[in-house]
Amino acid sequence: MEKELPDIYCPFPQRTNPHVIDVREHLDAWTRNTGLVHKDSARERFEQADFGAFVGMVYPTADREKLDLVADWFVWLFLVDDQLDDGHLGRSPERVRDVVALMQAVIEGSRTGVLESEELPAAVVALIDLWQRTIPTAAVHWRRRFAWHLMKYLTTATTWEAGNRAADVVPSEALYIEKRRHTGAILVCMDLIEIVAGIEAPSSIHNDPRFITALEASCNHVCWANDVYSYEKEQVLGEIHNLVHLVRHHRGYGKQQALEHVCAEIATETERFLKAEAELLEAHPQLAPMLELYLDGMRSWMRGNLDWSRQTPRYNPADVSQYEKPEQYLESTVLGVARD
Repeated sequence: MEKELPDIYCPFPQRTNPHVIDVREHLDAWTRNTGLVHKDSARERFEQADFGAFVGMVYPTADREKLDLVADWFVWLFLVDDQLDDGHLGRSPERVRDVVALMQAVIEGSRTGVLESEELPAAVVALIDLWQRTIPTAAVHWRRRFAWHLMKYLTTATTWEAGNRAADVVPSEALYIEKRRHTGAILVCMDLIEIVAGIEAPSSIHNDPRFITALEASCNHVCWANDVYSYEKEQVLGEIHNLVHLVRHHRGYGKQQALEHVCAEIATETERFLKAEAELLEAHPQLAPMLELYLDGMRSWMRGNLDWSRQTPRYNPADVSQYEKPEQYLESTVLGVARD
């Protein structure tokens, strides 16, 4: 059943990619081949979430090959994130340290394949495949930025969030907002706009305060909207890393008041994005064709994230509460060794 959309300001048109049906078939095959999804319950949840539709909404202009690639990145990030957020691994940072080290070796280029006799976690096997398909044709400065964002996601999610859970620490709103763009891996996804659009934004643009503001605002919009939609499910899981939860905790707001507060903050971020977008295009008219594609990618992310969140059953709390332990509904092989 479609959930009622909260009053979240997002003045951008709904769009979807024409290759969604094809990418669903691709994702089914890729997750089986890499071992990312084995259990029947995890496969059912994976299919119901409909990541193919999600990637089609946030990258509506991607061609078939690039849509397959970014869809695989999506699934990898979501399945790893599930283990870190919802499973027991997310409360034991030392248990995933070795897995993250293996991932870092892939990202740094010192590990480029799987030995015949080697058993690696499915997430590492899948990352090797993703890295080989993404990096070779990318610009050097893009590669460095993408690698930094990916490692920042992995280390923040496995140390900061897991450390908070283990020590029962509730972070401040300001610190959470700063970290959320990394723990949500949204900067990784925004980097992929350049791959999808076939553009190379120079470092001068990435260092421009107006671009930084537009990127930050669009990332906040996506992350905080996700917190609105996932709030009920995360309450069932006992998750503290959610802006609605933190607003309630620190300000003493009731549930509805906290939701309305976060939605109002999202509206503020939308206005901040629109202002920065206009200023950026005015400041760099010679780069307008490239910038318009990049900014369109940010707009598509804000709109598509809302559209998918409204229709997916992924954030239904009943999806979790039917299990005795949260990790029972997860795919346990993602960060462990994939076995048939």
